[in-house]
Amino acid sequence: MGAFIAEVALRWSDMDAFGHVNHARTVTLLEEARVGLLFNEAERHGLTGMAEGMVVARVVIDYHAPLVYRAGVLQVRMSVRDLRPASFVIDYTATAGDTASVTTAETLMVPYDLAAGRPRRLTDDEREFLSEWQLNPALADKEYGLA
Repeated sequence: MGAFIAEVALRWSDMDAFGHVNHARTVTLLEEARVGLLFNEAERHGLTGMAEGMVVARVVIDYHAPLVYRAGVLQVRMSVRDLRPASFVIDYTATAGDTASVTTAETLMVPYDLAAGRPRRLTDDEREFLSEWQLNPALADKEYGLA
């Protein structure tokens, strides 16, 4: 299918003393975008398990340009890769205004059973849903501005 696109509003409180969005707030903005995919879009497809337990096992962020509040909206393109039985990676490219890319990031996600207090395997339906958001490897570099 390709990338899932979410738009996240920037808030005045996201800025730091240097006039750009603070790095910790960037992680939160990416989280808000991810909720759009893993919780809202998944629920539209009848899947509620991801909203009931999904944890970030690793996050990596590369900053390419300052993100400023006056940009208004952060557009986040997300796709899935390394889809495994009990984990997957979400790749992000975030843009704002006329800036080509303000940040790229990845999160290693692990489904989690809150009641049992341990990781769990993805269900077949979850794997099928996530596979819809995988990019064709030949197009992935172009999609994320790496070509």
